[in-house]
Order: sequence, then structure tokens, then C-alpha cells
Amino acid sequence: MTDAVLLDHIASLPHAKANFKQLVRELGTKGGERAGLESALARLTARGDLIELRSGHFAVTSRSREFAVGRLNMHREGYGFLISDHPIERLNGDIFIPPDSAAKAMHGDKVVVRIARIEADGRADGEIVKVLRRANPLVVGEFHIGRRGCYVVPQDERIQQWIEIPEGMEFPPETAPVDRIGVTAPKVESVEELNGMVVNVELLEFPEKGSGPVGRVMEILGRPDDFGVDVEIVIRKHHLPHQFPPEVLEQAQAMPSVITSAELEGRRDFRPLDIVTIDGETARDFDDAVWVDRLPNGNYALQVHIADVSHYVRPGTPIDSEARLRGTSVYFPDRAVPMLPFELSTNICSLVPQADRLVLSALLEIDHQGEVVGQEFTAGVIRSVERMTYTNVHLLLEGDAGLRDRYGPLVKRFELMQELALILNRKRVRRGSIDFDLPEPLIEFDEWGAMTGVSRAPRNIAHRLIEEFMLAANEAVAAHLEQAGIASIYRIHELPDPRRVLEFEEVAAHFGYSLGVGAIPVKKFGYTDKRREGSKQRKEIVLPGQTNISSRHYQKLVAKIEGKPEERILSYLMLRSLRQARYHVDNAGHFALAAGSYTHFTSPIRRYPDLEIHRLLRGVMEDRIASLPQEPELRAIAEECSQSERHAADAERELVEWKKVKFMAERVGQDFDALIISTAKYGLFVELADLFIEGLVPIDTLPGDQYTYQENIRKIVGRRTRREFAIGDQVRVVLDRVDANERKLQFSILEDETPRPKRAGGNPRRHVSHGPKRRSR
Repeated sequence: MTDAVLLDHIASLPHAKANFKQLVRELGTKGGERAGLESALARLTARGDLIELRSGHFAVTSRSREFAVGRLNMHREGYGFLISDHPIERLNGDIFIPPDSAAKAMHGDKVVVRIARIEADGRADGEIVKVLRRANPLVVGEFHIGRRGCYVVPQDERIQQWIEIPEGMEFPPETAPVDRIGVTAPKVESVEELNGMVVNVELLEFPEKGSGPVGRVMEILGRPDDFGVDVEIVIRKHHLPHQFPPEVLEQAQAMPSVITSAELEGRRDFRPLDIVTIDGETARDFDDAVWVDRLPNGNYALQVHIADVSHYVRPGTPIDSEARLRGTSVYFPDRAVPMLPFELSTNICSLVPQADRLVLSALLEIDHQGEVVGQEFTAGVIRSVERMTYTNVHLLLEGDAGLRDRYGPLVKRFELMQELALILNRKRVRRGSIDFDLPEPLIEFDEWGAMTGVSRAPRNIAHRLIEEFMLAANEAVAAHLEQAGIASIYRIHELPDPRRVLEFEEVAAHFGYSLGVGAIPVKKFGYTDKRREGSKQRKEIVLPGQTNISSRHYQKLVAKIEGKPEERILSYLMLRSLRQARYHVDNAGHFALAAGSYTHFTSPIRRYPDLEIHRLLRGVMEDRIASLPQEPELRAIAEECSQSERHAADAERELVEWKKVKFMAERVGQDFDALIISTAKYGLFVELADLFIEGLVPIDTLPGDQYTYQENIRKIVGRRTRREFAIGDQVRVVLDRVDANERKLQFSILEDETPRPKRAGGNPRRHVSHGPKRRSR
């Protein structure tokens, strides 16, 4: 009997509960089968699918109203919230865990919580009864020497407990591996030298009620302000796999770099064609190459050639296991943590110029309306003739004489690419695809990794070429696999949450705009809020119903506000109203692209789902459907990769914010133009113009009056003057305070119109950060 069948059986019983003896009797378990039943129950309990109420008595978690299983999300004040794995009837939001109970676990742990009560408004309290899985076997933090011994203060403020370091465990074991992305480990001779350094600690004892965690130092990273230590901290804080195991490196180094004649058998030879790659100046791994031609019937032939990573990375091998664990490459401003070893990512698999490379190709015939009227998928071999950059392709198409002369044989090809890209874009616009075209920050930094400024990342026709061609290939592959009737992984983007849509509509109305979805149906519920001090207050909950919203509503509003002063803030708020795209085996379509089927096929060097899609496509091409992975395995891969993508995005965002705070530390007292992007009861959040840097203006610092937050209109209003601060207002602010520990900036409103003098500064040599090759739709 499988775990799934056992779980379904218990779920079918009254109250979805059963005890061991009952299961033995009902399932007819005999002799040695009892041990198998015990093992299955233990596995289901460890995963959180079952809750062991008391010894030998089990309940199905997803059917329970008394217990919940999920991830503990801690707050720096000591309390936490349980993010449940399953929806809970009548619950609105997450389950509050008070500090005394939250102290039993650590941020990110998977725990079982007993629900104390669910209030009329859907809020709930609970207490932790069991920790199922620890999220932090290693914790990065700052080493300190105290009167009672040594301890480590975690960098993550959500991990409340300080970690005791027993005598003799202050230094890493001699056998402990040292793996760093860009800097060498410091030499430390004594415990005293460790004071104030950042270390990585292995937890030997986890916190229990009344006792804190105990650990041993596994790595010494250096002083917090040392060059490169910020990257090392963020990598470890987010538990990003960054050290390739020996067996992975051995396999990568043993791979031949020369393509044999046997490997070319059955592959189509595209080497005579003038195929090119187009990427950013700092790119090192080239996933894709393109070629466009005009067919005799007037249609366009688009060839999208993608590195055939699946030829080299076979399922179940050490490299494959490590790639699945990582899920994605992670890009920091001045370095990257690759998904694949460098032997593959920048050499064997990378479509470098003037070298034979194996590819998996999408060959599309596209008419003048942008419709795919013919398609073929094949394994091939190419030899890229040029490694082009976005900048050079853009300048060439703009008429740069020098570049047009240098790339003379390719000029007509690039002009044809531009022609086709514009047709594909018009087709997407017709069907309702959204393109916010928000400015993206490009960080500039000196040779020591210190941020020196921020500029707007360029986005020109060359970016549009590649974006349109990759979108077309991804859609074609998704539709092909869906038509084949196999289990697959889709990139889905679901309909917006009605509550987020309602919130956006309320703000947009203040600017005189609307998505045009009409009146949103709402249900109102009244309840009495009982406060901790005993007082009562009557409140009302507004729950929006489903809307008939489509991507066209967003698209039309984007077009309407283009070039207007409010374009930046409304585009920002529209983007926040949308859900995050994710990977899933059930095809829900892609809302923002207005695509019925969509997947990720074009970046297998840096994204694991793309590699898996290549394997599925090869299986269909070679009629090996029976041997392909089934839905449960693909579902697990999709969930893992969605989680890996979020971890990577959080880490990338945190490091950028950290560098911004360091950049602003020398600018306390300076004033800046800013835009109000959010309001709350404790103040307003602003974004500095041109710097993409955010901070808080506390409500009690607002000048000339006593201000209150009026939630119904989302404005901060002066009680006497009735002066208002609202989302979208442009203000002048002064940087008052930089909190380096929490990496937060505090501003105040500048009333004086006379600008303050800027501090004098040097002009250090500037480098431009590299980021992800493509925006992940």
C-alpha cells in the first residue's frame, strides 16, 4: 500500500481520524506488514500529512480544525505566524503564535500548531506542539565574547535566540571545507581575534522552552565590512547551495569538451547558417542563439537554438541531483552562484562563438499576423558566427555606420529580426499581453564592491528581439507537450486576488483612473474586536467577490497612463496587485502574457525546470513517452523550483538593499526628490527619484501638525490643517538615519525649498553590475 492510498483511507473515515489497531484491522495487515504500516505512518507524520494526536492515534492534517501544519514565520519582536500548508475553514490570514510558544522553534521551521481559537474576523491564535523539520542546521552570525562565554548573534533578526559556543568549538574543524564565491578566508590565531567577526555555525542543540541553541563554528567569514563578506553572509543566510560536492566536480571535469562523430548522429546540422547569440556585455553563459529568414511564401522562419544541457546532464547523476537542489543560478551585483559547474555553464554547454555546440531547436514558421503556422523540434548542432551584445545590435539597427560595416553580412538578418519581433509584439498586444516596461535599476560599483550609484537599465529593440523570440519558443514547446498528452511543468500566472484588485481600484480612483472591471461585488461582515486590555470596538470586514478581470483591463490602463506623471506609481501598484508566476503541473495559463500554455524552455543552463522540459521534449520527439517522469515527480520538481526561485530572488534583493544602505550611509543630512509609494498607520514609504532606494518617513516626524492614518482613503491627514499625504505624491525628503543592522533608511519631509549643498565626493572607477540574463515571466 502506498502512502497516498493510506492517507486517502484515513481521510475517508469519520473526522478523518484513526488509530493503529483500527488500521491494522481495517486494512487486514498481518505479520511483517505491520512494520510497513508503522513506517508509512511515520513518513506521513514526518511530512506533516498526518498529526499524531497521542500515541498511535492519527488525524489527517488537511481535514483538521484543531491542528495545522506549516512554516513558522518569525518577527523580530519575538512573536510569529504559522503559514499553513493547507487552507483552514474560517481562517483569514495566518495563525498568530505568541512569543512564549514561538521560542520553542526557529524562523522557517516546519511545525505543528494547535489552534486555540478562530475569531469572527478570521484571525486565529495557536501554540506550537511539535517541530517537524528544522530549517536552520547552519546559522550565520556575529561572534562575540561575553562574561559567561562565547556566543553568536544571528544575522537574520527573525532568529531570536543567541547561539552558545562551548569552549573548544570556536574554530572550524580542520576537515571542514572552505568554499567562498569571491574572497579568501581570513587567518585567525586566537579566540580574541574572532570577536566581532562573522561566522557560520552548525547547531548541535536546538532551542527548547527554557534553553537556547548550542553550536560550533564551521566557517570564519571575516569582518562585516570586509570586501565580499556581504555576499558570503547572504548566501548562507538564505541557505543557498554554493559548494559543488567532489563527485559533481569530478563528473564535470571528466566530461570531454570535444564533440564526437557519434554525438552528431541523428542531429540536424545548422553550422552553415549565420546563427548569432545576443546577450548583455557581462554575460558568460550563452543559453540561446537565433536565426531568422524569409520563406518563399513570404512567411518568416524563426530558429531558436537552445543549449542541449540534457545531453550532458542525465537524470540521477551527481550533477543532476545538485542542479535540482539549486533549482536556479543566483545573480548578485558583482558575481553569481551557478546552477551548473563552470565546466558546463561557461564552456561545454555555452553557445560560444566559433565553436561547435549541441542544441535543442525550435523551428517556427510565422505568418505576417504573428501566428505560428508550422513548427518542428529537433536536436541539432550549431556554430555561432558572432557573440553579439544588446548595445551593438541596437546601435546597428539605429544606423551606426561603423557597426553596420563591421557586421555587414549580418545587417539584413538583424533587420529581418526586428521586423519579425515587432510583428510578434503586435500579436501579443492584440490578445491582451501586459508590458509594464518599468525602469529596472542597474547598480554601479567600484573595484572593492562598494556601490557608487544607480542608473536605469537600458531596454532597447535588441532586448525586444530576444524577448519576443524566447516567448514564442516557450509557448510553442508548452503547447506541443500539452497536445502530446503527457505530464509536464508549466509556468503559470494565475488571476489576480480580488482583494488586491479592489485595493488597487481604490487607490487608482484618487487619480481618476480605473481598470474598468465595473463594480466589484463585496460581502461585509460586522464583528466586535476584543482588545487585550479589555476594551471592545465594532469593526467591519469587506471581502471582495470574484471579478471578470482579464489582462486586457491592465493593458488598456497601462496604455492610458503612458507618459503621464502618475505612470510610475500606478504601474508599480498594478504590478503589486498581480500574483507571482510559478511552476506547476496543472496548466492555469499565464495571465500577464495572455497565453493559454506557457513554459520555460530557453534557459537550461541556469534554470532546472527548463532542463526538465528539454527531457520531456526529447522523450516526445523520440517516442519514449512511457519512460518519462510521471505527474507526482514533476509536481515535486515544480514546487521545489518555485521555492528555489523565491529564495534566490529574496537573496538577490537583500544584497542589493544592503549595498544601497551602505551607499546611503555617507549621505545622512542630504535631501532628495521622492515619490510616496505606500502609506500606513506608522508613516509613509518613499522611493527616491532615479536611485530606486526606499525608506520610511515616520508619522510622528511629519511637520506642522499631528497626523493620523485614515485607512478608508489610505491617506495620512493632519488633524488641524487637514494636510494630506497620499500615494503618488511627490515630496522632498532628508535622510535622517541609517540603521545598518536592520538595513533600513529613515527620512523626514523637507519643507525648506532651498536645497542643501551636496557633500563633495570623488569619482571612483565605476563598474556595472550583471543581473539575470532575462526577465522571468
